[in-house]
Amino acid sequence: MNIWPLTAEPARSVGGMPLTEIAERFGTPAYVLDEEHVRHRCREYRKALHPHRVAYAGKAFLCRAMARWVDEEGLWLDVCSAGELAVARSAGFPADRILLHGNGKTPEDLTAALEYGVGRIVVDSAGEVARLAALAGDRRHPQKVLLRVTPGVDPHVHRAVATGVEDQKFGLSLASGAAADVVRRVLLQPSLVLAGLHCHIGSQIGEPDGYETAARRLVAFMAEFGGLPELDLGGGHAVAYRPEEHGLDVPAFADRVETAVAEECSARGIPEPSLTVEPGRAIVAAAGVTLYRVIAVKHGTRTFVVVDGGMSDNPRPALYGSRYSIARVGHRTGAAETPVTVVGRHCEAGDVIAADVPLPADVRPGDLLAVPCTGAYHHSMASNYNQVARPPVVAVRGGRARPLVRRETPEDLMRRDVG
Repeated sequence: MNIWPLTAEPARSVGGMPLTEIAERFGTPAYVLDEEHVRHRCREYRKALHPHRVAYAGKAFLCRAMARWVDEEGLWLDVCSAGELAVARSAGFPADRILLHGNGKTPEDLTAALEYGVGRIVVDSAGEVARLAALAGDRRHPQKVLLRVTPGVDPHVHRAVATGVEDQKFGLSLASGAAADVVRRVLLQPSLVLAGLHCHIGSQIGEPDGYETAARRLVAFMAEFGGLPELDLGGGHAVAYRPEEHGLDVPAFADRVETAVAEECSARGIPEPSLTVEPGRAIVAAAGVTLYRVIAVKHGTRTFVVVDGGMSDNPRPALYGSRYSIARVGHRTGAAETPVTVVGRHCEAGDVIAADVPLPADVRPGDLLAVPCTGAYHHSMASNYNQVARPPVVAVRGGRARPLVRRETPEDLMRRDVG
């Protein structure tokens, strides 16, 4: 499976720009993003899901340029906070194509969404119904909402990203009757319109079986209320982080869920709802490459290659045990490859970017390394641990590079320190 961006010459260039040139111009660490890859994936999803709705999950990666790309490609956008909504508003993203998610939306989140006029708000708890109804009470038109349902589907992924099972914080249980109770509460609110149901069963799901099961269960639940116009099956579509892995086959997924919904609706005598899916990682992950400089090489029971970034720009290995491939960029010496562990600069033994990956045996300080498939959940989850400034995001297309998000500076860090 190809894990490099669409326009890449692996370990050499992306978007017609040599990686060595990008590193020299923008420094390291740096996130490199292939604009053409992002747009291509948006089009692939729209084609596979036509005539249904595709909403980009902004939590994977969001900035103003990304919001504009998604808008131009005709996708919706899902946001999880007033902050993500502010980015969308700044980019002029159409309000009626935005969904607001979140298991714990603050009053500020809800107010911002209502003021901008977002298309859908996904209700995640019983208490949220009354709060949202009160805030929406003085609007000219009722607010359309989706109800997030926990369908009891185990996608067999890491527990931290399994969100369709019981005993976790998201959604309302089908099995316990909580979902049915909240449906009735929404239907009693004149300032709200129940547009449909929503579920999200987890992340990094490579087979369509779980989605099909969830779709059938939600259609059966819809039938209890005479049917509903919309069914949102969330996202979580797997991507390949290493060559031996595979992602979700999107056309096969679309065929399976469309067939399941049609069969269940026919059997229960209700109209078929329009479908929505919410890919985030699957659109942007493989569009990204992270560049690092080697700072030190330590030989012992294993070889540690220390780079100038780490868990502050990629916390996923520490959080989920995620694994990556790594390549040296630039000079080729013909040296044989040997297993090494690439680690970051932070004061944590768990600051490991990739364990036991092959690199040339003569890897040395100053070498440039590239980590592919780093477009999703890297910039968005980056931190200032050890007061390390966050890297820039550099877009490449047609032989040109431009910064989307500039590199953070010590002055940026001090600007927030007002004590």
